[in-house]
Amino acid sequence: MNPISNLWRLIRTGATFQRTGALDVAMREMGAPDGLRRFAKVVMWPVQWLGEKGDPAQPPVVRAITALGPSYVKFGQILSTRPDVTGPELSAQLRVLQDKLPPFDTTLARAEVARELGAPVETLFSEFSEPVAAASIAQVHRARVAATGREVAVKVRRPGIARAFARDIGAFYFVARVIEVLSPKTRRLKPTAVIAHFDGVVQQELDFRLEASAGAEFAANSADDPGFRVPEVIWPLSAQTVLTTEWVSGTNMGDVEGLRARGVDMTAMGAKVIQVFLDHALRDGYFHADMHQGNLKVGPDGDLVALDFGIMGRIDAYTRRVYAEILFGFLRKDYQRVAEVHFEAGYVPPDRDMELFAQSLRSVAEPIFGQDASRISMARLLAHLFDVTERFGMETRTELILLQRTMVVVEGVGRSLDPTMNMWEVAQPVVERYIRDNIGPKAVVRDLAETARVLSRFGPLLPHMAERALIRTNNPRDVRDDGPRDHGNRQLILGVALGAGGVILGLLLGAAL
Repeated sequence: MNPISNLWRLIRTGATFQRTGALDVAMREMGAPDGLRRFAKVVMWPVQWLGEKGDPAQPPVVRAITALGPSYVKFGQILSTRPDVTGPELSAQLRVLQDKLPPFDTTLARAEVARELGAPVETLFSEFSEPVAAASIAQVHRARVAATGREVAVKVRRPGIARAFARDIGAFYFVARVIEVLSPKTRRLKPTAVIAHFDGVVQQELDFRLEASAGAEFAANSADDPGFRVPEVIWPLSAQTVLTTEWVSGTNMGDVEGLRARGVDMTAMGAKVIQVFLDHALRDGYFHADMHQGNLKVGPDGDLVALDFGIMGRIDAYTRRVYAEILFGFLRKDYQRVAEVHFEAGYVPPDRDMELFAQSLRSVAEPIFGQDASRISMARLLAHLFDVTERFGMETRTELILLQRTMVVVEGVGRSLDPTMNMWEVAQPVVERYIRDNIGPKAVVRDLAETARVLSRFGPLLPHMAERALIRTNNPRDVRDDGPRDHGNRQLILGVALGAGGVILGLLLGAAL
């Protein structure tokens, strides 16, 4: 999409917010200064006729967001979990974006199911309901499999949704590039890379085959987690735009009054949401990255049930250790260690002052920890930490975007159940357990064993590699020498071979002792 089209899209965004009355509401709820609110209204008033009308029956902000399309709906879903950012009234209004959007015609859904699965709906299902939930990407129908009588949930992708996302993503790329040009200091935040990351996430969410695979992997990882479950994927009835899973009854996490009426322990359930997320992120490195209220239920047996696996996050073992050490350092108020971890991981440039960085971290955390439990917020800590890392030249880590965003979202879910929840007390047992199991003597032994296992696969090659490296190092005029780079490679090979031999010898001696 060309820049003119993108600019036009952005103008229509502002015009839509003005036309629907959402601009002033949103800026007021977000605490914008009066002068800025008046300026925005004056600028957008002449062009408001270019905006979308939306559904007049909806509140202004919801009306504007739904009129603008799926990408904006996604953003609204995130804000709906943050009443401390948007205010309780606006947060409650935005919650309808999670699974209460206007559905599309069931006739279109049935046609899509028949096209994707290669048979009429009547042949595949003995029952197929009207939509029971509708969100930005798809809507869900309750059905019964004709062959087995099993009750299932059939998720059908919205018609034309892929094209709509492509249009919005193009505009977001345009904004990111403009920001990088007009504000060079923001380049360390990698706006374009962030949008590219979001683009990849969205593309994965649009293909239900990938979601089915993600759900199956997530279910396997969490099979032994007490009080938590994932619906089973029905593979023969799933395809690119249709996903069928077992039907799970229960109370939606957004129905707080319904949960109370059932006698659910709100404090325990709020803590469980946080701890389940941290467990999956730290233990497995694979976590549900869209854990808003619309994707969570409390089942009839009291289990926490996760739905919708279109957005999943994955982080490697090293990054998990770094993240856990940072959290652990904050929990213990060991700001020097938190600073050291940032430098060791390369998050902060090595030419910066580590002591000053540690002092800055203390200035961020202490005011937050000193407040009452209801005001100890991970979102506020991340916001302040962002300010500190900006001063120290830390670049945006795209691999942590989903992790940090989901951390903020699950905190919002937890606080909706228990407003007085102490985020750090809830997180502490999970982080300490991970630290105990993964950083210390037991972890060192496990890492050495893994290293030996990897090296053992190359065992037959090591003697030959070492011999050739030694011969070539002692004979630099070897005709097969390709120059300084080749000589450096031989030194590297020699180092690896000898180092590997040393590791294996050390392991053998350790075992003997």
